[in-house]
Formats: sequence, structure tokens, C-alpha cells
Amino acid sequence: VAKALRRTSADEVDAEAARTAYEEADRAFRDAETSYQEHHKPFEEARVQAQEEYEASRRKIASAVEQVREEMEKAPQEFQERYDVILADYQSLCEGERVKVLDAGGLHIIGTERHESRRIDNQLRGRAGRQGDPGSSRFYLCLEDDLLRIFGAERIQGLMERMGMEEGEPIEHRLITRAVANAQSKVEGRNFDMRKHLLEYDDVMNQQREVVYGRRREILSSSNLKNDILEMVEQAAEAIAQQFAVDETPADEWDWAALGDATFKAFNQRMEFDEEERASMTAADLAAQLHERALAHYQAREDNFTPPVMRQLEKFVMLQTLDALWKDHLLSMDHLKEGIGLRGYGQKNPLQEYKKEGFTLFEVTMAQFQNDVVEKAFAVQVAAQTDVQRIEEQRRQEPQQMVMSGGGQAAQPARRAPKTVRNDQEKVGRNDPCPCGSGKKYKKCHGS
Repeated sequence: VAKALRRTSADEVDAEAARTAYEEADRAFRDAETSYQEHHKPFEEARVQAQEEYEASRRKIASAVEQVREEMEKAPQEFQERYDVILADYQSLCEGERVKVLDAGGLHIIGTERHESRRIDNQLRGRAGRQGDPGSSRFYLCLEDDLLRIFGAERIQGLMERMGMEEGEPIEHRLITRAVANAQSKVEGRNFDMRKHLLEYDDVMNQQREVVYGRRREILSSSNLKNDILEMVEQAAEAIAQQFAVDETPADEWDWAALGDATFKAFNQRMEFDEEERASMTAADLAAQLHERALAHYQAREDNFTPPVMRQLEKFVMLQTLDALWKDHLLSMDHLKEGIGLRGYGQKNPLQEYKKEGFTLFEVTMAQFQNDVVEKAFAVQVAAQTDVQRIEEQRRQEPQQMVMSGGGQAAQPARRAPKTVRNDQEKVGRNDPCPCGSGKKYKKCHGS
């Protein structure tokens, strides 16, 4: 509107019409604002009233709760007297019911089945004679019960048929009681053997667990693990030297290329030796040289990262490696335990075989722990804070694939349609001569 008012008549714009339109728009705006205030005022009044009613109700309830608390604090003896009266009423009621039960002969326990453990049956019988009260118990059994069906049901069934007893007729004889007791004894013996063997297998894992957890506690409580790392480095250097260096073999015939690969894998540094060093080198000299160079490389890394950072890296690497290998070892021991029982078919004691192979797996795990710690200690790098922020920013910018709660994937954004590749050459039939000029049919030559 302001532009219209500033324009001249040459622009062919009616200034009076623009001014009129502006005034009408301003009038409509003011009317709408007035109408809004009129409609909003009742709502605001209702909101304030509801808030006042809520505050009044809240104060009333809080005051009532506070009064009850004060009354209880003022007269604790009165409430204790009420409690004693109620307790006496219930005690007299229970005593009257107890007298009725005793006059009727006490509590009678009815069992519909015998448990496989005599201890459970005795506990159930004991409910009928608590603290010298009279009572009785009776169990009703069936030859189709699990306990009798597994142990001795056929023998009892044959005895019943010989005696001419009909189905549904009750049997009360010491033979049945003795058969049930024998069955329970067999089941208890079997369960005891199962628990005993399970405990023996658990003892194997418990011994290994004590070693690993003891090692882990040492790592957590220690503030300087450099000596442990250096000891592992020395053992790794000796192992590499024993693998590739043999005193009976001339040094020129050693696999120096594989030796360089092994040192690069272990110490993140390919250690090369010139011809003069190789000529007069022995296995002991090689181990000493590898150890010396590895220590120098590790010291250079410590100077670069600073000793406090290196101490933290050592602890983190050792803990992370030990936890990961221990989880894998537990899984391997579970797999071994599942199939170790089959060794019994080969006239071998499964428990002894489990102990032997479990010890072998544990030794392999601890050796792998030392190798992994040395490799990670030489290979791990410390990232600057700016690099971490840059990586996190790139990760946030990458589109994440959404997975629905039911396991399905969400709808993926539309992808660009693949470009169709067309071959302008004439298509060769299967029975036509091959274009290569061999004289054979296409299906017998390049079309096969």
C-alpha cells in the first residue's frame, strides 16, 4: 500500500482505491482482534476459576492428612489400645476354631499322588501334626501315576490280576507302600547322581573362573601395567624367533619374508635385517634383536602419546581383550559340555575328557590373550577430539535405516531407476552361424 501511495499517476495506479483498500483491511483486522478478545475472556475466566478450585481442594486434603498425623502423634496409646482389642478378638476366634478342629480329630491331609521325593511327602504329612496337635494323612495312588508307572507298575498289575481284583477296588497292603518307597529311593538316588556330576563339571569352570577373575582384579587395581606388557612383548619375540629360526639350519635358509610379516602383525613394524646381520645371526641373537627393536618402538609410542595416556591404553586394552576372550571361552566350554557325554560310548570317562579338553582350551585362550594384547598395544591409535567430532558429524549425516518393532524394515526412499543398456548390434539366432567365423552354430560355439 505504501508503494502504491508513492507511485505517480504515470504508473496507472489509483491512489484513492489503494488508500480505501488499506483502510478496509485495517478495519477488518481491528474487528477480528476485538472479536478474539470477547471470545477469549470467558475461557480465561474459567481457567482461573478451575485453578482456584484445585488449589482449594488440595489445601483441604493436605490439611486433613496433617490433622490425622498430628492426632496419631498426640495419642499413640489410644491407637495401641485399639490394636490390642482387635488382636484379642481375632485370637479368641482362632482359638474357638482350633477347639472345633481338635474335637473333630485334628487336621486330615488327603494326597492325590506321591511325590518322587520322600522329603516332600513328609513335609505334607507334617502339616497335620504341628506342635503336637492330633492329625492324620492318607494318600490315594493310581497305577498310572508317573512314580508307579516307571517303577514297578507292571509287577503290581500282574499281582492284582493273579489275585482276581477288579478295577477300582482299593488296595491297602504293605507291598504297595514298600514298592512306592523303593521307587522314591531310586529317583532320589538318580537325582543325587545328577547333581553330583553337575557339581563336578561346575568345579572345572570354577577353577578357570577364579584364574580369570583374579587376573581381572589385578588389572583393575593396578595403576601401571607397563611391566606386564613388556613381559608379553618379550614372550612374543621369543615365540617368533623359535618359529622361524632353527640353529641346525643356516640363517640364509630362514624364511625372512614370513618373519617380517610376523613381526608386522605382532609389533606393527616390519623388522628387516641386512645380509651382514643375517650371516652371523643365531636363534638367540634373533630373539634379542626382535625384543630390543620392539622395546624401542614401544618407547617411541609412549613418548608420542605421553606416559599417562599410555597407562590408560594398556589397562583398557587388557580389560577389553580379556573380557572378549573369556566370553568366547565360555561359549566353547558350553559346546564341549553338550557333546562330552558321547565319549562314554568309547569307554572313556566323560568327566576326565571334559577336564583335559577344557584345560587345553583354557591354555589356548590365555595364550591368545597375550598375543592379542601385544598386537593391540602396538596398533591402537589415539584420536584427537577434533577427529572424534568430525567422525560423529559424518555418522549423524549418514541416513540411518529404520527397523520396525515387528522386525520388518521401514519403507525405503525411492531409488533412481536403473539405466537400461541397449545393444544396437543385430541379435544372432541360436542356429545361425557363429560370428567368430568358426563355422559352427552359435549355440554350439559362443552361445553355449
